[in-house]
Amino acid sequence: MAKKEKLNIVYSTNPNFQYEFEEEESVESKPNNQQKLYVSIDKKQRGGKEVTLVEGFVGPEEELKELGKLLKSKCGVGGSVKDNEILIQGNFKDKVYDLLVKENYKVTKKGG
Repeated sequence: MAKKEKLNIVYSTNPNFQYEFEEEESVESKPNNQQKLYVSIDKKQRGGKEVTLVEGFVGPEEELKELGKLLKSKCGVGGSVKDNEILIQGNFKDKVYDLLVKENYKVTKKGG
């Protein structure tokens, strides 16, 4: 169970006091065919190395990580999932695009 943060109270002498807890935001996942993903190549701040970048995923981080894992294994390379983006090492824009279409996502290629 995730730890919830208590809001604005350190201690109360009221015997009937109930702590208010911060509600965790739950991100609802959209079905694959309603997801609008963008695939692009990025070299910025990566020492000139190319990465394939997938942006636009809406849903829980666990599902994003699963999708990232699938793409990395199908491309046979490493990568990461952070800041709501999937990074695949190398230029796999066309392959990632085809894999996402096969998984029934709406996909757009960005950039040249």
